[in-house]
Amino acid sequence: MPSITMSKNVCVIGSGPSGLVAARELRKEGHKVVVFEQNHDVGGQWLYDPKIEDEELLGRDNFLKVHSSIYASLRLVSPREIMGFTDFPFGMKKGRDTRRFPGHKELLLYLKDFSECFGLREMIRFNTRVENVEMLSFPNFGKDLKWIVKSKEKMAEKAVEEVYDAVVVATGHYSKPRLPKIKGMDAWRRKQIHSHIYRVPEPFKNEVVVVIGSSLSGQDISMELVDVAKEIHLSAKSLDISEGLSKVISKYDNLHLHPQIDSLHEDGRVLFIDGSWLIADTIIYCTGYSYSFPFLDTKGIVVVDDDRVGPLYEHTFPPSLAPSLSFIGIPRKLIGFPFFECQAKWISQLLSGKRTLPSWDEMMQSIEEFYHSRDVAGIPKHNTHDLADFEYCDKYADYIGFPHLEEWRKELCLSALRSSDVNLETYRDSYEDEEMLQEAHKSPHFTQLGNEAVTL
Repeated sequence: MPSITMSKNVCVIGSGPSGLVAARELRKEGHKVVVFEQNHDVGGQWLYDPKIEDEELLGRDNFLKVHSSIYASLRLVSPREIMGFTDFPFGMKKGRDTRRFPGHKELLLYLKDFSECFGLREMIRFNTRVENVEMLSFPNFGKDLKWIVKSKEKMAEKAVEEVYDAVVVATGHYSKPRLPKIKGMDAWRRKQIHSHIYRVPEPFKNEVVVVIGSSLSGQDISMELVDVAKEIHLSAKSLDISEGLSKVISKYDNLHLHPQIDSLHEDGRVLFIDGSWLIADTIIYCTGYSYSFPFLDTKGIVVVDDDRVGPLYEHTFPPSLAPSLSFIGIPRKLIGFPFFECQAKWISQLLSGKRTLPSWDEMMQSIEEFYHSRDVAGIPKHNTHDLADFEYCDKYADYIGFPHLEEWRKELCLSALRSSDVNLETYRDSYEDEEMLQEAHKSPHFTQLGNEAVTL
C-alpha cells in the first residue's frame, strides 16, 4: 500500500448528505476541509424552502434561486431503516416523526443530528455560494493540481478567491429541471411550472391541471391535487402503468390517464398523441432533473452531455483530474447514504495517499466499456447514472474494503418498491415486512451509540 502523504487543503461544495459525509471522512483522514453552502443551514435538498415566488416558472436560470425541490407533504419512499449512514442509523426519536416513512423534516433533523454528533458545522461556510472553480495549473495528470475557488457570501460586496489542493463536488442533482421538448410549449400562454417549484396544492383549486410524468413526483402531486383541483390529467410515457397507480386512477372521478402530449396551443388546448384534447389551466412538468455544474470550469475535460457527466471513472473521478477533482452523489437509484459514505472514504484515502487509482488508460477503458454496455442494453444516454444495482454498490465497496450492503437493507428496499407498485396510497403506512424489520433492528447498525434510536 502506498505511503501516506501530507494532508490536503480540500474544498467541498454543498452540505447535503453527500457533502456532510465527505467532510467527515476527509477530516477523519487528516485533511483540512472547508465546506461551502449557499443556504443558511445543512441539508441540501432536504432543507425545505417554501419561498419559490422569485424562481422562474420553468427554472431556466443557470444559477437557480431555489435549491430544494421538496414539496410540503413529501414523505420518504424508502423505509428509514435503510436510509442512514452505516455508523449513524436513522432511528426513531421520541417526540419526533416516528413513522417508518417519515416526512422530509425528519430526514433534515437526522442530518442536523449527524452534523452535531461529528462537529461538522465548524467546517461549513453558510450563505456562501461558489461562483467559479477553475484550475490554477494542469501538471502531471492531476497529481499536483491546484484549484482557484471563487466564492461570495450572501451579504458581501465582493467575491473571494482561494486556492485548494482538491475539490469535491457534492451539489446534488434534484434542482435543475429537465424539461421535455413539446411543440407549442413556448407559445402556450397559461401557467407552466416544473415540480421543482411545486409546494402545496391550494394554488390549483378548481383548476384543470395536466401533470406530465408518472414517476414518483407525478404520482404524489396528482394524488395530492384530487381534493383541490377540478380535474387532473396525468400524461404518461406508457399507459402500461403499475397496479398501484391504476387503483388510484380508478378510485377518483377527477383523475384521468392520458398518453404523451403531441402539442400545446395558444388557446389553452393540450393535444395528446391519441388525438384526444382538453383545455387546461396549468401544466406541471414532473419530468425529472438534470446534472448542472455552472460554477465548474475544467476547460472541457468534464462535460455534461444529455445528463451523462463524464468521463468519470466509477461515476466519481475524471481520469485526467483525479483525485484532485471528484464528484460524490452522481449515481441515482441506489441506497444513497451508504454509497455516499463509501465514495467519501475512497476520495479521502486517495488524497491522503493511502490508495491509488488505476492508470489513466485503465480508467478510460473502464469508462468506455461501461458506456458500451449501456448502449448495448438500449439505455438512453440521459440514464447513464441510473444504476439500480446492489451488485454495483458491493463492487464499489470492494475498492476500499467497505462492507457490502446488508441483506436486510436490500430486502427492505425491494419490499417497499413491491408494496408501492401494488398499494400506492397506503404502502407507507401499511406493510407486511415485520420479520425483515425485526432482523434489521437486531443488526449492529441499530446498536450504535449516539443516536438514541427507539427500537420497535
